[in-house]
Formats: sequence, C-alpha cells, structure tokens
Amino acid sequence: MSSWKFVTAAAICGCLGPWNILGQDAQPSQNPSPQPTTQNNKPADSQSPPQGTGKVLFSRSLDDGADDATTDQAATPTTAKRDAAATQTPANPALQATVEERNSLTFVAYNLDVRLIPKQESLAVRAQVTVRNDGEKPLKRIVLQVSSALRWEQIKANGLNLPFTQEQVDSDADHTGAVSEALAALPRELAPKGELKLDVLYSGKIALNADRLQRIGAPKSVAEKSDWDQISPDFTGLRGFGNVLWYPVNAAPAMLGDGAKLFTEIGRQKLRQQQAHVAISVTAEYSADTLAPNLAVLDGHVVPIQQTATPENSYPGVVTASLPETPLGFSVPSLFLTWRQSGDGEGIHVFASTDDVINAQAVLTAANVVRPLVEQWLGTKPKSDLTIVGLPDPDDASAEEGGVFFTGIKGTPDPKALEDAMVHSLAHSYFQSHWEWLNEGVPQFLGTLWIEQVQGRQAALEALGSSRGALALAEPGTPGQAGGQELSQAADTVYYRGKSAYVLWMLRDLAGDPALASTLQAYSSAVDASPEYFEKLLQKNSGIDLHWFFDAWVYHDRGLPDLSITGVFPTKASVEGQWLVALDIANDGYAEAEVPITLRSLKTSITQRLRVPAKGKVSHRILIEGFPTEVQLNDGTVPEVAESIHIRKLKVATE
Repeated sequence: MSSWKFVTAAAICGCLGPWNILGQDAQPSQNPSPQPTTQNNKPADSQSPPQGTGKVLFSRSLDDGADDATTDQAATPTTAKRDAAATQTPANPALQATVEERNSLTFVAYNLDVRLIPKQESLAVRAQVTVRNDGEKPLKRIVLQVSSALRWEQIKANGLNLPFTQEQVDSDADHTGAVSEALAALPRELAPKGELKLDVLYSGKIALNADRLQRIGAPKSVAEKSDWDQISPDFTGLRGFGNVLWYPVNAAPAMLGDGAKLFTEIGRQKLRQQQAHVAISVTAEYSADTLAPNLAVLDGHVVPIQQTATPENSYPGVVTASLPETPLGFSVPSLFLTWRQSGDGEGIHVFASTDDVINAQAVLTAANVVRPLVEQWLGTKPKSDLTIVGLPDPDDASAEEGGVFFTGIKGTPDPKALEDAMVHSLAHSYFQSHWEWLNEGVPQFLGTLWIEQVQGRQAALEALGSSRGALALAEPGTPGQAGGQELSQAADTVYYRGKSAYVLWMLRDLAGDPALASTLQAYSSAVDASPEYFEKLLQKNSGIDLHWFFDAWVYHDRGLPDLSITGVFPTKASVEGQWLVALDIANDGYAEAEVPITLRSLKTSITQRLRVPAKGKVSHRILIEGFPTEVQLNDGTVPEVAESIHIRKLKVATE
C-alpha cells in the first residue's frame, strides 16, 4: 500500500536519502550509492541496508506497504531513484509530447505534502492530484511538468506505477527557463472529461535563479530582484506558475519575448484551475544557528506554524504548517515560509525582518494616508485584514498572493510609491469578488482615483492610458474571428486589470460617482451568482439602463471603438453672438461607446456626452457663445484602436 508518513524506524547510517527529515535521535544522513532502476522507477535489486540506530521522521517511498505511522521499518534509499528515475526521452518524435497532450489536463484537486530542508535549498514533494481530460480525444499518455531544478521519481495511478520518461523542455513558466517534463503511459485511455487520480513524487533544489531574464539581456543584479523565488534558511518563497513550478502542471512551453504568450498562458492556467481545491502540508527543518520560521503563507493564506522538534546537538529542529482543502480561485498554488517580526495597525499586519522593523512604520503610515479614499468608494468595513510581508531585499519586486502583499521594505521609502501600492492592496481588503475583472479591476481603478486626487485628472488619465497600447494590440481587429477575451472570463492582465479600469471609469461617467460608489459598497461576492449581478446592482443605484454598455464591454469582447470627427459645420445662430455647430462623428470599430465631446469658443466651452453605435455615424448639434475654435472628441476615458483623444481646430473668423 502506498504511503508517505512519519515513521519510527531503525535509522540506517549511510542510507537515508538527503531529503529525509531526521528526528532528534537520528544520525546525520549520507548519500547512498546509486542502484539500477527499471523503467517504472523501482530498484531492480533492493538490498538490505546495514543496521544502525536512530529515529526517522518520515519515509519518502510511495511503496512502503505499511499503514501504521509507528511501524518499524528500514528506510528506503532514494538517491538512486532521484538520479535514475527515468530514461531520457529518445529522439524519436513519436515518443515526445504533443501540443494536445500538453494542453489537455485540468487539475481538479491538489494535495501537496512538502518537505523542506532550507539549509540545503531542497524540497521533496508527494503530490496527490486529480486531473481531468479536457481535450477532445482520449489520452493514452499524460504529460506532467515541474521546474527543471526538480526530478521526477515516481508516478502512480490507481496504485500502479506508471512507466515514464522525462526530459528538459525550454519554457519560461519557470525561473530557470526550462521544465522537467514527464511523459507517462496509462494502462488504459483517459476519455474526454474523464478524471484520474495520480500520486507522484519529485525532489530537488530551488535556489535563486534568474536564467530566463538574463537570457533575454537583463543584468543579473536586476533579474534577481524580479525572480527572487528560492528556498533558503532565511526565506522560502515559491510563487508558482510563471515564477517557479514547485507543483505539477500541464502546459505548452511559453517564452518571454514571444509576444504576450507567457502571460497568456499564466492567465490560462489560472482560469482553467480556478475551480480546483488545494490542500498543503509543510514540514521544514531549521538549524540552531537560524531562527525558527514563524510565518507561513500557503496559497495566499496566513496559517499557524507548529514546532514539533527543537534543535539539539547536531540535529535540526522541525516546524510544520498546513492549509486544509481550500478553493484555489483565480490563482496558482504558492508557498512562503520565513521568520518575521510583526507589527499591527488598524486591520493591517506587517511582517518585517529585524533589519526592516524600524522602516515598517512607513508602510502603516502610507496605508492610513490612503484609507479615506478607499473607504469613500468601498465603505468603512473591510472584508479581511491586509497582511504585508517584507521580502529579503528592499528592491525585490512586489507581488500579491491572495490577501497577502509581499514587498521590499526600504530604509528611505518613497512615500508616493508606498501610497500607490497601499491603495491597491488596501482596496483588496475592502472589496473582493470571484470575477477577476472586478477583483483586480476595482483596486486598479482606485489606484487611478488616488492619482487624480493627488496629481489631478490629467495625470490620472495618463496613468489609465498607459495600458491602452497593449490593450489595442490584444484586441481582435474583427471580433469573433480571432483573439479577444470577454471580461467576465478574462485571463490576461491587460483585460482584467487594464480594460477593467477603463470600464469602471466609463461607468463612473455614465452612472455618476455616488451611484458607482454605492454599488461597490453594496456589492457582495457571496450573493453574486451571475455575470449580470453587478450590472443590475448599478442600474438599481443609478436608475439608468446600462445593459447596452455591459453587453458591449463586459459580456462580449467587441474590440475597441475607432472614433473620428468627420465634419464640423458652424453657422450663426439667430441670437446675436451665438453659433450653432453641427458635428458629424463616426465609429469604425465594433464596440458601441458613449464619449465626451467638447466644443470650445473664444468665450467658453461646452462638454456633452454622445453615444456612437458600432460601425455607425451620428450627427450632433451644439449651441455655443462665441465663434467655435476647437472640437475635442473623447478625453482618454474611452480606449480606442488608435489615439483616444481627437481634436479638430477651426480657423478663427471675424464674427
């Protein structure tokens, strides 16, 4: 019977694998001599190890055969399994993974049992996963990938060892720039929509590595500030797909520099696995010369740490942490383990290293500065506390994992930079949604409102417009034929952050600040059971029919509008000094939009709103005092295919 458990065993001097975590009475382990393996990774000639004394905390074999956690047994050598776990994939293309095999599996459940030895930068994982074939054809083989720093040791299904090959495949889904890809043969085909439970074992070392960024020209010192994932005595941070593959995945290779392919694949992984459930248990060693980890963040959740053994003589201490089965949501599994000193302030918990404690107050101060704006729009009752964790280096790139914000805590922080970051993070604690376009779009929207409050509307519109170019490239030229993502199912950040912020700005203009703020405050993720929930809530608060807008911008992806001023015809009005100006406006895009149009004269200016249908034209008349000198269509709040501000200047005439 398969098992991965704590056992009381006769410790064998010289034959414990380097990934075994030892009890206080155990002897230090040494690497055994490699043994030959068969294709299904079981030793061909298992020999009885020499006798010794000690206590083994756990055994890594999936074939122990004993159920009882206190059963006496000899520890099984593992280095041979790790070094000769599988044959290398032959050059024959028929034996290599296909695109369909790399895209077919959806992970329905993860149960990850992780053993860490931070001093050796190493981990060993037993992963029990449930996968579903979402491809169109039955699968005779399955493809699984982890970081190229890790090696597959065993793959089982329904209690049977699966023969498999493994090789390195280039992919920037991992910080090493490659993955260890296992191709395992199934005893019977996995039909479309069929599910399969797998029990897999893999191990290796995860050190600081910025190879993928250096490969495209980034200096090492800069690259390591972005790719800071690692296992070390002071800090273990594993962010998952797109950073480091510490758990099994199934994905097509994607490279940085190949357009937005990698970021699209990251979004695709999150979208496909968002209904999955994840359970994680972590057991980690620590030595007497380091502080025992006191902070664990698993899958974006802060979980308690228990100390099961303290360092004694030459033997390490052991801590454990676990996350019960939890919905994954639009995320990827992540794991963080470190020691930090905590500080609290009005629903905010800051965890900083000893060197950064004195600087942590700046973070709390910045959060309190921006809190009034957040509460003005999102209400005074946060949905959850905000947790901020200091990264090893103050210049490390910030990251969000669930309700936890990881950032460098600098000695001389830039208050403006801290405030900008705190708006986004604090907004997450006040507003939460299972629709990613709202969950990420609202904090992004609040960030631009903070810029508007501090620097003015023009600066806010410039910040909003920073994503327009990428959005225009991502949007399809002809909607429905290729590309594009409806917001309710968006997987790319350019949509669920960039386009969502635009959508909320447009809704602000359509419904008004009070109605939109009331809607955001009344929103309940628990009640939101359909894509139309937010629309109906906003219509109730504003009294305005907004279905046309949601249909064009949220429920479907109709691309972007392409507006232009095709005609300006001023004539003198019957009232002395006034002019009647006829304006012809065209929209060559596929998305209907309501845009501001401003007419300026020598004496005044008038702004009105104009709804322009997709692939249509409208004529509009404005009466203005003084000869008209300029017409402006759009002010940057509506993203367009090209520039989002159109100005037509008129030659000044004698009145």
